[in-house]
Amino acid sequence: MSLAHIDVWVFDLDNTLYPAPVLYDEIGERMTAYIARTLGVETDAALELRERYFHEYGATIVGLVRHHAIDAPDFLRDVHTADHSVLMIDPELRGLIEALPGRRIIHTNGGGGHAERVLASLGLADLFDTVFDIESAGLAPKPQRESYERLVQACGFDPRKAVLIEDSLRNLPPAHAMGFTTALIGADCPEPRPAYVDYWSRDLKHLLSDWIGVASPTQAP
Repeated sequence: MSLAHIDVWVFDLDNTLYPAPVLYDEIGERMTAYIARTLGVETDAALELRERYFHEYGATIVGLVRHHAIDAPDFLRDVHTADHSVLMIDPELRGLIEALPGRRIIHTNGGGGHAERVLASLGLADLFDTVFDIESAGLAPKPQRESYERLVQACGFDPRKAVLIEDSLRNLPPAHAMGFTTALIGADCPEPRPAYVDYWSRDLKHLLSDWIGVASPTQAP
């Protein structure tokens, strides 16, 4: 498949630009603690709510707002106040992203300034034109189609000329249906590969190297 027509590169953030466990374990703990503290429930019950709402709505905060009237900005700001110093700058990744022609956008279900802090810590902030997070989407998280529609409307581009790069398989079908070229990173891909997955690679740098025609000597094919 040719990418000559692509002029917008839409990246997921967590577990796509960096391995999420180095930071997201702390964020998960902060989510559970916030729910327990705010709703007055035990840790186990808070964890159950956190996971149930994530799977049901695509983002925990959506369920918390809908069922418990939680203050979304306060929740997102609190839980994402994590130690971003654990993130490391990868000059090779920076060079590959910088070589992509056209606009570069972050599309994430995070909020509360999380994406901006991650990009700064990774040394990538200046490479992205826009951060479109769950607050920008009006609490419409991926994989809801509305999230992608609001992204396209807010950023003003044709999804048929855009690539979506994601680590979550379930986030790809609605984007593909809108015309996005899709790429799955890291996660196992079902066999046969679903029609809504145009590209798959276990490693983002290897995929980007292939796309821009730059050999990546540190990555196995």
